[in-house]
Amino acid sequence: MENMRKLENILVTGGAGFIGSNFIRYVFNNTQFEGRIINIDKLTYAGNRESLSDIESKFGSKRYFFIHGDICDITLLDNIFLDYNIDTVVHFAAESHVDRSIHGPAEFMNTNIMGTFNLLESARKFWEGKDGVLFHHISTDEVYGSLGPAGYFTENTPYDPRSPYSASKASSDHIVMAYHHTYSLPVTLTNCSNNYGPYQFPEKFIPVMILGLKEEKPCPVYGDGKNIRDWLYVDDHNSAVWTVINKGATGETYNIGGENEWENIKLAVTLCEKMAGISGKDKDYYKRLITYVKDRLGHDRRYAIDCSKIKNELGWRQSFDFDRGLDMTINWYLSNTEWINRARARQL
Repeated sequence: MENMRKLENILVTGGAGFIGSNFIRYVFNNTQFEGRIINIDKLTYAGNRESLSDIESKFGSKRYFFIHGDICDITLLDNIFLDYNIDTVVHFAAESHVDRSIHGPAEFMNTNIMGTFNLLESARKFWEGKDGVLFHHISTDEVYGSLGPAGYFTENTPYDPRSPYSASKASSDHIVMAYHHTYSLPVTLTNCSNNYGPYQFPEKFIPVMILGLKEEKPCPVYGDGKNIRDWLYVDDHNSAVWTVINKGATGETYNIGGENEWENIKLAVTLCEKMAGISGKDKDYYKRLITYVKDRLGHDRRYAIDCSKIKNELGWRQSFDFDRGLDMTINWYLSNTEWINRARARQL
């Protein structure tokens, strides 16, 4: 893909997290990018510098730089923009687990809203009068609220967040767009569906199921299990983000989806069947591990994304079908026990 923008010094926030670390690896291994990536991460329980040890070994000190820091520290951000001559921000950093936002919303408001504000302020100050710069903000389909049995989220769907997490992300989306309209800051924004793949902290649905089945422990499914999510392989998400920061129109929002809707209970059963195929055990043995638990407060019923805009305007397409992506994900979690154990040891 031919670049429309000349990207030289990319600041990735939250680059030690699940999607951010996969993004950095994707850029170095799958694109023609020849510049530098500066990764700032607070290294909370969900951030893991180990996830990029291969990138650090290969590109460290010349093209890849890690900074252990907090995006709420605006002095640090100002210094990073100055020291590394940042021309592009790809903003992944966020508190993202809905359950945690229900029980402890303050950190979500601080990081997701004030952290984004600080980044925008640093960018606005450093980029004044400069061309060829871009602030790209990663968001979620959860800002749109809950769908009924039909229809899809589009870029024009009104925001209707239902959890402290989605409300904090909706707020940050609005702030990003306000900086574009008020200060002419060049921005793009993407809203994605549920990601899955390697290096995801083992508190999210698919790794929880895989590891529960592996360890033959109860595998929790909320409510009646009929909540529906659209699943997107993490490399497909990151190829879309790369497409947008190279070719996307300034001031535009693009939805990124897998076009791959699954009821939670049907996905759980599919994972049981795949694990049975690997272990040789009876699939019904694994299915008996599925345990219905009390539903999450304010649990949205269905998410589904219409991603025709990014397909039609920018030419992006998904590359991984769900069956292949699930097999790759299962194999990764079964083969990386040490990474998983160290990640769990950091869990609060």
